[in-house]
Amino acid sequence: MPLSIASLNSGSNGNCYYVGNQYEAVLIDAGISSRETDRRMKRLALNPRKLKAVFITHEHSDHIKGLRSIIKKFKLPVYITSKTLEYGRLKIKDPFLRYFNPFVPVTVGRLSVTAFPKFHDACDPHSFVVSFDRVNVGIFTDIGSACKNVIHHFKQCHAAFLESNYDEEMLDKGTYPFALKNRIRGGRGHLSNMQALQLFLEHRPPFMSHLFLSHLSENNNRPEIVQNLFSSCAGKTQIVIASRHEETPVFDIDSTVRYHFRPFRPKITKHQFQLSLFQ
Repeated sequence: MPLSIASLNSGSNGNCYYVGNQYEAVLIDAGISSRETDRRMKRLALNPRKLKAVFITHEHSDHIKGLRSIIKKFKLPVYITSKTLEYGRLKIKDPFLRYFNPFVPVTVGRLSVTAFPKFHDACDPHSFVVSFDRVNVGIFTDIGSACKNVIHHFKQCHAAFLESNYDEEMLDKGTYPFALKNRIRGGRGHLSNMQALQLFLEHRPPFMSHLFLSHLSENNNRPEIVQNLFSSCAGKTQIVIASRHEETPVFDIDSTVRYHFRPFRPKITKHQFQLSLFQ
């Protein structure tokens, strides 16, 4: 039985990704309004009544600015960390507030959602893998570098939303202030096209059917650059560009290769966390 997935919006103007089966679905991030979320889902013939939860990656506004209206409209529980709740200045009350822990799967109906920490310039950033019937879909955006957590989980995905934020030459020659350029490319900002391509070429599993290239910069990238770069070496993996202006089509992700998802559980102390987790 497949997982149905779509990007409802992807970019610095708002991020929201849909993953669901025939029974229930979740949203990863809430960067667009409830009205626009509802409108885009209906255009895709996705039933909003199937939504059962929202998972928040981090506190930046393009990932949470639609959250209040989505909670109000859809009455959904929100899975978040306490630090993201605090730094995002979000006021979520019971019965909608839920906390998640890294590497501990959260069950939402028949779906399983596993979070893991990553490099990004936020207080407590996480990415997610959504699993159902041994099909795994990863949401890997807002990543400063491909740390071992990202690599481990990417290797297990039948489909993934992968950040391909900027073209290195466009960023270097662009009009952004030098400090902002360094923030973007400094290891806790965003993945460049070439960094995303390297991750894909070195760690793509043989059963990956779809790759959604996501969170493209409006000023420092172009969809045609990304499409051409990846399509030339994608093999049997279908390349989809996630737009900052509209939703993608819905894709059904299935697999004849039954691959069980294995959460990554590093054996380290809390004191060692920042030093050794992301080597």
